Amino acid sequence: MKFSAQLDVSVVAVEAADEVSLLLDLVSPSVERETERPPATLQVVLDRSGSMAGPPLAGAIDALCGLVARLDARDNFGVVVFDDKAEVVVPAGPLLDKVAIVSQLQQVHPGGMTDLSGGYLRGLQELKRVAGGQGGTLLLISDGHANQGITEPARLEQVAAASAGERVVTSTLGYGLGYDESALSAMARGGSGNHHFAEEPDKAGAAIASEVTELLSKSVQAASLLITMEPSVALLKLYNDLPATQVADGKVMVELGDFYSDEHRKLLVKFAVPAMAALGLAQIATLELRYVELPGLVEQVVTLPVQVNVVPGDQAGGRVADPTVQTEVLFQEAQQAKKLASEALERGDRAAAVGYWTDAHGMLGEALACAPEEVRAEVSQEQADVGDMKDRTPWDDTDLMSKTSRASFHDKNRKRGRP
Repeated sequence: MKFSAQLDVSVVAVEAADEVSLLLDLVSPSVERETERPPATLQVVLDRSGSMAGPPLAGAIDALCGLVARLDARDNFGVVVFDDKAEVVVPAGPLLDKVAIVSQLQQVHPGGMTDLSGGYLRGLQELKRVAGGQGGTLLLISDGHANQGITEPARLEQVAAASAGERVVTSTLGYGLGYDESALSAMARGGSGNHHFAEEPDKAGAAIASEVTELLSKSVQAASLLITMEPSVALLKLYNDLPATQVADGKVMVELGDFYSDEHRKLLVKFAVPAMAALGLAQIATLELRYVELPGLVEQVVTLPVQVNVVPGDQAGGRVADPTVQTEVLFQEAQQAKKLASEALERGDRAAAVGYWTDAHGMLGEALACAPEEVRAEVSQEQADVGDMKDRTPWDDTDLMSKTSRASFHDKNRKRGRP
C-alpha cells in the first residue's frame, strides 16, 4: 500500500496556536492476475416486498443471474430474500451448480411487508457460516422503508459496524424513490461498503455488477488508520464520513474497510496545534496504517510521522497554503453542505436545501480559484452539478433529489478518490 501525506501549511509561528489540515493519499496494491485472488464470498439480501413487484424485482433477479455467471466454483454465493420474514433461497456455499442456482433465483416472487433487519441478520448468518475469518461482502437491495424488526438507522449502522469488525463489508442499493436513504446510507457507512442509488432496473444492474467487480479484484482487507496525537494536539475534524472511534487519550481509530486493485483514496483531517516555544521541527501526530494484504492474508503496518516547522512569526506570516490541500478542504466542505441539502430535502424543506446548495456552490467556486490544473476539471464539473441541483430543488421531486445527492455525497466524501 502506498501511503503519503501533505499539509496545507508546513510552518507555524512560534508561541502561536494554529490549525493545519492534512491530506492523505492511499493507493492499494495491484492484483496482477485473476488467479491470484482467494475465494470470494458474496451474500445477497434481496427485498421482495410487494412494492418490488414487476420490473424492479425482475431486474434485480436478472442482475443476480449475471453475477452467478461471473463467479466460479471456488467462490461462495448465497441469497436471502425478505418481506415480513426472511427466507434462504440460495444457501451460501460454493457455486457448484450454476444452472440450479439461476433456477432458484428465477422462482423468487413478491411478498408482503419489509422486515429489512430480519433479512439482513439472516444474510449475515449465512455469510459468516461459509466465509470463516476471511470475511466477504453482503449486498442489501431494497426499495422501501423498514417497517418491522429493527428500523432505526443508528441501530442498523451498529450491526453493520460490528460485522465489519469480522471483515464483513456491507454495501446497500436503494432501488426506486421509496427507500429510506438514511437507513441504507448508515448501514453502508457502518459496514465500510458502498451506497448505491438506482431509479430503474438498468442502473440497479450496473450497481450490482460493480460490487462483484470490486469483490473479485480486492487486494486489501480490513484497513484502518490509527491517528496518535502528541500532547496538547487535538484532532479537530475528520472530513470523510467514516467510522471513527477514540481508542485512548490522543488516539483515534478510523475504519477504512477494503480496497480493490490499484484503488486510490484521499483522507482529510484537521489538527489544532498548540503554541510551541521551541523553534525547529516538531512532531504533532503519528499515523499508523494497518491492513491485510491479499491473497496471502498477511497483515501489514506502515507508520508515518506528521511534523511542522516552528519558525519566527514574521516568517510564518508569509506562508502560502498548499493549493492541492486547500482545494480538497473546500471540496469536502461543499460535500458536507450537500449532505445537509439531502437531509433538508428528505424533510421536504426546499428552502433550506437551496441555501445549502448555494453554500456548496460558493465553496466550489473558491476551490476552483486555487485548484491545481490536474483537478480543475473535476472541481468545475462538481460545481456545475451542484448548481444544477440548486436550480432544480424548487420544483423537482424531493425524493429523487435527496437520494441523488446522498449517493453523490457517499462517492465523493466517504471513499474519496474512487473511480
